[in-house]
Amino acid sequence: MTAKLEQVIRVLEVVRIEQHVGSPFAHGYGYGRPCHDRRWLARAFVVKSVYDIATTDALIELLRFHKSLRRLCGWEYRNALPSASTFSRAFTEFSSQGLGDRVHAALVSKHVGDQVVMHVSRDSTEVAARERAARKIKSESEKSSVQRKKRGRPKKGEERPRPSQPPKRLDVQMSQSAEAALSDLPKVCDWGTKKDTGGHKHTWKGWKAHIDWADGNLPITVVTTSASLHDSQAAIPMARLTAKRVTSLYDLMDSAYDAPQIRQVSEQLGHRPIIDANPRRGGVPEDKLFDPATKQRYKERTTAERGNSRLKDEFGLRHLRVRGHAKAHLHIMFGVIALFADQLLKPLTG
Repeated sequence: MTAKLEQVIRVLEVVRIEQHVGSPFAHGYGYGRPCHDRRWLARAFVVKSVYDIATTDALIELLRFHKSLRRLCGWEYRNALPSASTFSRAFTEFSSQGLGDRVHAALVSKHVGDQVVMHVSRDSTEVAARERAARKIKSESEKSSVQRKKRGRPKKGEERPRPSQPPKRLDVQMSQSAEAALSDLPKVCDWGTKKDTGGHKHTWKGWKAHIDWADGNLPITVVTTSASLHDSQAAIPMARLTAKRVTSLYDLMDSAYDAPQIRQVSEQLGHRPIIDANPRRGGVPEDKLFDPATKQRYKERTTAERGNSRLKDEFGLRHLRVRGHAKAHLHIMFGVIALFADQLLKPLTG
C-alpha cells in the first residue's frame, strides 16, 4: 500500500462519484453491444486528477499495469479496460450533464453546508489551453460608434455627439440573479494577462478559473470564464452563489475586486468585505486603509493562493488537453472535487 494509493482510496470514498452517474442498466437492455459502465469511467477520471496524469493514454497505461488501482475503478481484467475513444465519449457526456458541478455541490452541502465559515477568499487562476483563441467580434454599438466618428480634430465651435456607452456589467449585475449574471459572462477561449505576486505580467491562452475558498483550503464555488475577463466581473454572482451554499462572515479579496458595487453586494449578504485598495489616481483614501486587526485578518487570503497552487501542481490543472468551455470546466472540476476530498482528510491523516 503506497501513500498515493491510500490517497486515492480515501478520495474515492469521500467523493462517491458513482452515486451521481446513472447505471448503464437503468433503462433496460437494448440492441447492440452494451456500453461501458460510466460509473467506473467517472472513478477513473478522479484517479487521473489525484495522480496528476496529463493524458488519457497515460491513465489507461497506468490502469493496465496497476492491478489494485484498476480494481478500485471497477475493472477486474486488463482486456476489460475501455479504449481512449470510449473515455473521450464518456467525458463529453459528463461535461454535457454537469457532473462536476453536481458532485461538488453535494460535497459542499454535506461537509460545509451546516457550518459557519469565518473567511471566504476569492481569487482566480489561469488555465492554459491547447486550442485556437476565438476572434474578438465587435458589438453593434461599437461598430456604429466607429462609423459615426469623424477623423481629425473638431473645428472651432463644432460639437460632436458622444457615442452612447452601454451600462457597466457590475451595475447590471446588481439587479440580476446569480445564474443570469453568469450566463452573460464570456466563455470562449482567448488571451488573458495577469500580474503575479511580484508584480510581473504574464500572458496565457485559454481560460480563467474563479474560485471561492473557505478556511481549510476548501473550494466552495467555481466558475470558468474566458481568460480575458477581469476578476471583478465574476465577483457579484459568485458571492451570491457562495451565500446560498454556506454561511460566512468575511469576504477577502485583492485589489482587483476594489469596486463599490462588490462591496455593496457583500454587505447586503451580511458579510464584511475586506478588499485591498487599488491605488488609482490620487492614491489610496484613508477610509480604505487597513487597521492592524484587519491587516492581520487579510493574511488569511493566502488560502486562495495555496489552493490554486495545489490545483496546478498536484491535481492536473496544468494538463488541460480538452477543447471547449464545457470540457475545460469539467477538467477543472475533477481536480477541484479531488482536492476538496483530500483537504477534508488532511486532519484525519495528520
